[in-house]
Amino acid sequence: MTDDTESKALKHWFDKAAARKLAAQIATASPDFDQTKFVRLATRQLDKLEFNARIQQFANAMVPTLSSSIPVALDTLTNSLPTALPDCETLTDGWLQWPVGQFIADNGLDYFDESMVAMIELTKRLTSEFAVRPFVERFPDRTFGRLMQLTTDPSPHVRRWCSEAVRPRLPWGRKLRALVEDPSPILPILEALKDDPELYVRRSVANNLNDIAKDHPNTVVKMCKTWAQDGNDERDWVIKHSLRSLIKSGLPAALAVVGFSSPKKLAAKLNVTPAKIAVGGEVEISAEIATSHGRSQDLLIDYVVHYVRQRNKTSAKVFKWTSTKLPARGECKLSKKHKMKTTTVRALYPGTHKIELQVNGVRVAEVSFRLV
Repeated sequence: MTDDTESKALKHWFDKAAARKLAAQIATASPDFDQTKFVRLATRQLDKLEFNARIQQFANAMVPTLSSSIPVALDTLTNSLPTALPDCETLTDGWLQWPVGQFIADNGLDYFDESMVAMIELTKRLTSEFAVRPFVERFPDRTFGRLMQLTTDPSPHVRRWCSEAVRPRLPWGRKLRALVEDPSPILPILEALKDDPELYVRRSVANNLNDIAKDHPNTVVKMCKTWAQDGNDERDWVIKHSLRSLIKSGLPAALAVVGFSSPKKLAAKLNVTPAKIAVGGEVEISAEIATSHGRSQDLLIDYVVHYVRQRNKTSAKVFKWTSTKLPARGECKLSKKHKMKTTTVRALYPGTHKIELQVNGVRVAEVSFRLV
């Protein structure tokens, strides 16, 4: 992103200056485009609107200012787009194209082919993963067929889009409920992209499978187990990243795919200091793990914090710690610090917080401290 956007709150990306810039961009493909009217409509009572509402208002402002023929309007927007992104993960000014995607989603459903052309070009500048979701819902067979064809597209942005477009639980995107219930239409796309030469694309494959794993863990484990049979380092990364939520949860079948079995003849101690801290402070967690087993063991070590919530409830969050090889009849010692700071996604409440040591998915020791 540009420094300009990084210094602003998210919703303020779409201000009067952005409206003028987008209007000037559209006018490059349509000289008679009414820039003044677009800016006036796009910025009406803008201070009262949050991020999504601003994008929607920008998109709505295109309706009376572009051609009343949707195919012509789509062609104008496509031809006005800036130069495609220079590499796989640099956004530059692509964020300005967000309302273009919203316009396609709102107005393009009756013009499938023209909308697909526009979305293919848009995803090379920003992404069309949000714009395409209404098409996935209304025309699933047709959309999946087109996306499958595009898995061999020369552009990594387009190939990534094929996966992101059909993530069942895409962050910021509407949930694709039919795919949450039955993800089988997605799997051929992920199969086609699993060994893509770009990590940018392979990461999307893994994130998609991680989405699916929340509702269909056995499906994801089975697919990753098959992939692991003739894998390589790149494939192994995809597998581990796809299974990350299942591994954190301690699912034995997922752990087995990445080479971790139930710990054998293990003894563990867990300690936390100090025993009482204030919000904003930190504790030091130390663990001692020993085994009497006669063979070495590969261990995946995590710790679980049970956060105190309101009304005497708690919620557990698993944190990654480390992986190690424990020698036969050997031992290891670990320590790390854990901060207890309030964040935008986690409020903290006073009370007794429990910490558990998790080894290869098995909880083997626990300790508590007080937050005041």
